[in-house]
Amino acid sequence: MSYQRVLFATDFAPDAIVAARKALDIVQKYQAKLSILHVVEYFPLDPSAEMGLPVQFDMEQVLIDAARRHMSELLNALGMPETPHWIEIGSTKTEILRVAERERVDLIVLGSHGRHGLGLLLGSTANAVLHHARCDVLAVRLAAKK
Repeated sequence: MSYQRVLFATDFAPDAIVAARKALDIVQKYQAKLSILHVVEYFPLDPSAEMGLPVQFDMEQVLIDAARRHMSELLNALGMPETPHWIEIGSTKTEILRVAERERVDLIVLGSHGRHGLGLLLGSTANAVLHHARCDVLAVRLAAKK
């Protein structure tokens, strides 16, 4: 099988570059097209009431701006600043699956910390994507979170 469209989904964790490089290896091997996705999981609340912040403070915009900076850093680290990329807002697993369908990707690459215990019981993003994606999924094992 040959992959044509690869979607790398990242949370910008410090070790996410490991999964990014794996995606890049696959893209080069198959001469496929790479795209990158980050999902901002934002649950709105009234920041002025909860955090004592001015009403004008827009937490969603702060998170999006930070994600844009991280995306730019990742694209530069990969030497691919022109790579198609998206920053979406919502449920991580839902948005990964939605973008994969929309872009008709045939491989999703993401990092997995291989959680155990309660984290495994509750399910992880990688596990949800693996079980619901209509394409292949490569979960790259990353160092366990401490």
